[in-house]
Amino acid sequence: MKEIIESRKLLGATPGLTLKELNALYKGLMKQHHPDRFQDEGQRQEAEAMSQRIIAAYKLLEGLHPETQEARAEEFERTLSSGIANWQYKGQLLTLKFGDGSEHAFYGVANKTYNKFVNTDATPRFVRRHLIGAHPQRKVTSAVAA
Repeated sequence: MKEIIESRKLLGATPGLTLKELNALYKGLMKQHHPDRFQDEGQRQEAEAMSQRIIAAYKLLEGLHPETQEARAEEFERTLSSGIANWQYKGQLLTLKFGDGSEHAFYGVANKTYNKFVNTDATPRFVRRHLIGAHPQRKVTSAVAA
């Protein structure tokens, strides 16, 4: 959750922004901090670091946005049906690795919910009923091509 808050702060985004508004914020910041705008090498490196932070923040918020989730719902259902291969839980971040090789992260997952997840043998049914829609989610890596 801290990562989400920091990303919003960096971009100047509020929770209710549309994807189009988020994109406009991102483009404006990238124009302002693009490394090619600077002649001095020190300023250029500083701008490069800032632009990388902006890109990472935008990708995170874009992936978590409800419009993106709706667009990827069918793809996620196929991923979920491939089964859960592995998972990692740290600081209310539950990262699931699926049978197709993709990874999805769920933010703000309480210890109690994680314990229930583990005790149900980490089933896709649990993910559908208790994680999807209840916790912000984003795709971390894509499925491996067969």
